[in-house]
Amino acid sequence: MILANARVVTPRRVLDPGWIALDGHRIAAVGTGDPPRRAGGEIHDLGSDHVLPGFVDLHMHGGDGAQVTTDDPAEILRAIAFHRRHGTTRTLASLVTSPVEEMAAAARTVAALMRSPDPLHRSIAGIHLEGPFLNPDHRGAHHNDYVLAPDVGALRHLLAAGDGAVRTVTLAPELDGGMDLVREVVAAGAVAAVGHTDAGYDEAHRAFEAGAGMATHLFNAMRAFHHREPGPAGAALTHDGVTCELINDGVHLHSATTRLAFAAAGADRIALVTDATPAAGVSDGRFQLGPLPVLARDGKVTLLDGVTNAGSTLTMDRAVRHAVRCVGIPITEAAVAAATTPARVLGLGRYTGSIEAGKDADLVVMTHDLRVRTVISAGTIVHGALTVYG
Repeated sequence: MILANARVVTPRRVLDPGWIALDGHRIAAVGTGDPPRRAGGEIHDLGSDHVLPGFVDLHMHGGDGAQVTTDDPAEILRAIAFHRRHGTTRTLASLVTSPVEEMAAAARTVAALMRSPDPLHRSIAGIHLEGPFLNPDHRGAHHNDYVLAPDVGALRHLLAAGDGAVRTVTLAPELDGGMDLVREVVAAGAVAAVGHTDAGYDEAHRAFEAGAGMATHLFNAMRAFHHREPGPAGAALTHDGVTCELINDGVHLHSATTRLAFAAAGADRIALVTDATPAAGVSDGRFQLGPLPVLARDGKVTLLDGVTNAGSTLTMDRAVRHAVRCVGIPITEAAVAAATTPARVLGLGRYTGSIEAGKDADLVVMTHDLRVRTVISAGTIVHGALTVYG
């Protein structure tokens, strides 16, 4: 199968017109101009549509009315399928703070789903533990009754329940014992993420020096940036080894803040994420996010107070569209932040995250105004369709 007459978005430039040749589940070749003719191969004219790498979401709690902090596999898969229709070909299942045994049950369920050969399950790249070791003063939409002080035993229990599937853990390193958790997460082969934190610049910097590799939804649910005390955001943006999540929905961040983060860190250290809740893709109303009820209204999700942000209704295609059309980020950089960078964070950079020969054919075909037309996962069309002209 060959995708031709496309605007192929590679990490450094757009091939226009470009083509992509697929061989089974992999990309066989990428080029510009007229595609090669292959015996028996279908050629699909994309009519100058964009082709981006399949999106990789490091932070997703739910969608289509379903959440992932549950031991119900059908509910988890409903959320996964919803986001795949919006171009997310790999995602972490982000578990919100809940009673430890409930988080462990959800982790076991996600880990079991990942062992299935079902193609949809391939979209699950692992587990993100957002809590329970968070600073209560910056807990946001995490239930105060279940936020815990750092506890190595509880962390090990959750890691064991995930059976190797836990890829990232958000924690507050300034809490007593927090640095021990950073080292424990890193030793387990996962990424420690600084978030829901009141750490100052120095405390956050020490956590990054100790091996923490990410900042969870930068600027949100953390001590505010100040020009004399830049806090965890300043530490993350100025530390070369740290990836910074951004919820680029126009609600969580001002466009100038997003531009500032890209300018400071570069797309290679920015990961666009959704932080999506079950409200993503459905109408306004009340939803359950772990043990807390949340309210969705006019594209914004809050606690029932109507003020405190509680995740989002974002999808990765909308995050990319907002980055390019509203914030002014070049499409090449937006694609890197939506796919290449997060794939690298998860150790998947050899297989996915960019359009290159030899990598998995995880692709999103988008119209001129960056609306999803077709989603391809491992060389198979999983949403939308393509037109054959030769």
